[in-house]
Amino acid sequence: MKSNLLSALKCQGIRPLRCFLKIVLRQNYHCIQVGPLVDLCRGPHIPNTSFVKAFACLKASSAYWRGNKDRESLQRVYGISYPDSKRLKEYIALIEEAKKYDHRLLGVKQELFFCHPLSPGSWFFLPHGGRIYNKLMDFIKAQYRERGYHEVFSPTMYNMQLWETSGHAANYKENMFVEKQEFGLKPMNCPGHCLMFEHRVRSYRGDGFAELPLRFADFGVLHRNEASGALTGLTRVRRFQPDDAHIFCRESQIKDEVMGVLDFVNYAYNIFGFTYELNLSTRPEKYLGDIETWEKAEAALAEALNQSGKLWEINEGDGAFYGPKIDISVSDALSRKFQCATLQLDFQLPTRFDLSYSAEDEAKRERPVMIHRAILGSVERMFAILLEHYKGKWPFWLSPRQAIVCPVSEKSQPYALKVRDQIHQAGYYVDVDTSDRKIQNKVREAQLAQYNYILVVGEEEANTGQVSVRVRDKGDHSVMSMENLLSFFKSEAAAFH
Repeated sequence: MKSNLLSALKCQGIRPLRCFLKIVLRQNYHCIQVGPLVDLCRGPHIPNTSFVKAFACLKASSAYWRGNKDRESLQRVYGISYPDSKRLKEYIALIEEAKKYDHRLLGVKQELFFCHPLSPGSWFFLPHGGRIYNKLMDFIKAQYRERGYHEVFSPTMYNMQLWETSGHAANYKENMFVEKQEFGLKPMNCPGHCLMFEHRVRSYRGDGFAELPLRFADFGVLHRNEASGALTGLTRVRRFQPDDAHIFCRESQIKDEVMGVLDFVNYAYNIFGFTYELNLSTRPEKYLGDIETWEKAEAALAEALNQSGKLWEINEGDGAFYGPKIDISVSDALSRKFQCATLQLDFQLPTRFDLSYSAEDEAKRERPVMIHRAILGSVERMFAILLEHYKGKWPFWLSPRQAIVCPVSEKSQPYALKVRDQIHQAGYYVDVDTSDRKIQNKVREAQLAQYNYILVVGEEEANTGQVSVRVRDKGDHSVMSMENLLSFFKSEAAAFH
C-alpha cells in the first residue's frame, strides 16, 4: 500500500517533498528495502557494500526537481561499480577514448556546425556540414524511388485542433512550441500525413499513386520544446529533420511492409558499418484497441522478423499504447548503443482521424493501419553518431573534403587550378592549397584536415597531365591520369567507400 510506504519513510525520519508525496499517491511505484535502506526505485540493490570491488565517481551536476526551473535544485551524482578493477579500468579507458571523438568537439574542429545561445537547441550547419547533411538526405531519397515511397512536404504550423484530434495536445503539449493564438509548431509529421491521406477517397486498388500501401516520406522540420538542461549536442535538440515516413496499408499487408522497412534498415546500416539489435515490443498493460487486433499485429511483426534472417528478442509489455513496435539499436565503433531507426504500428491515429479506404466491395469502408518508420532517426542525430563512429575520418562518399590539390611550387599553380576545376565539374568536393608553404607542410595540413585524397602536382605532372595521389592515412602514393582519377572517384562513391 502507498500509505504503508509513506509511513515507513516517516518512521525513518525521511520527510518527502510535498510534490513527491503527490507523485507517490497518484502513480504506481517500485520500492526496494535492504536493511534500513528504503529506496523508491526499480532496483535491484546489492545486500551490502562488500560486493563493491571497484567504484568510480564519474561526475556531478545539479538538476531541478522534476525538470522545473522554478522548483528546488537537487544534486545529482553519477557513479559506476564493477565486480573487479580490470573491468572498471577498461570502462574508464573507453569513456576517455569516446571523449576524444565527441561530435561537439570534432564538429567545431572540422568547421561543420555550431550552436548559438540566441537559438539554443537549434544548430547552425556551416558549408562543410551542409555537404554531409545533404549527402545523408540524398542517400535516403535515392532509395525512396526504388522502394516505392512518395516524398511529400507538409506545413510546419497547425491550429491546435489538429493536435487535439491526434492526442498530442493532451499528452505532449508541454513539449510543443504553442503560439498565443493556439497554433503549434509540429513536433511530429504523422497527424499532417493523416490529413494528406484523408483529403480524398482512397481505394485498396486505386490507380497507381493511390493504391495501398501508400508510403508518404517527409523530411519536414520538427520543433520540440526540450528542457534546456536536456539539450545534448546534435543528439538532443529543439529543431531537427527526421527521415520520417508513414505507410498506410491493410492489415494483410503489414508483414510485407515491415519486411521492406527491415531490408531498408539493413541496407543503410551495412553501408554505415553499424551492427544492430532487433527487439519486438509487445502489448503493454495500458493499451488501446482489442486484443485480437494486437495479437494479429504482433504475429505479423514476428513473422517478418523471422523471415529477415536476423536474431531478435521479445520485450514483453514494452510496446506503445497504440500498437506494437520493433526497437532497433545500433552499436558504433566504440561499442556504444544508440536508438536510431524506428518501426511502429499504429491503430489509433487512423481511428482518431476517421481514415478509411474503399474495400473490394466499394460500398464498404475499411480502416487502414499506419506504420511509423524512420531509418536515420533524424539527420542531426545520425550526423553526430556517424561523426563519432568514424572518429572524424569521413568515408569518401560522405566526406565534405574529398580531395585537395597541392602544387609543389608557384609554377605548377595554374595546372593545380585546372585539376581542381575538372574534379569540381565532375561533382566532387575539392580545394586547392595555393599558399607558399613547403609541400611537406601542405600535405601534413591536408592530412590533419581529413581530406580523403591529397593530389600533389609539380612540373612533371603538369607536362604529362597526371597527378600524384596520396591517401589520407597512408604514406605511399601513386601517379594517375585525370581520366583514371575521376573513374576511381566514381567507383569509390558508387561503392559507398
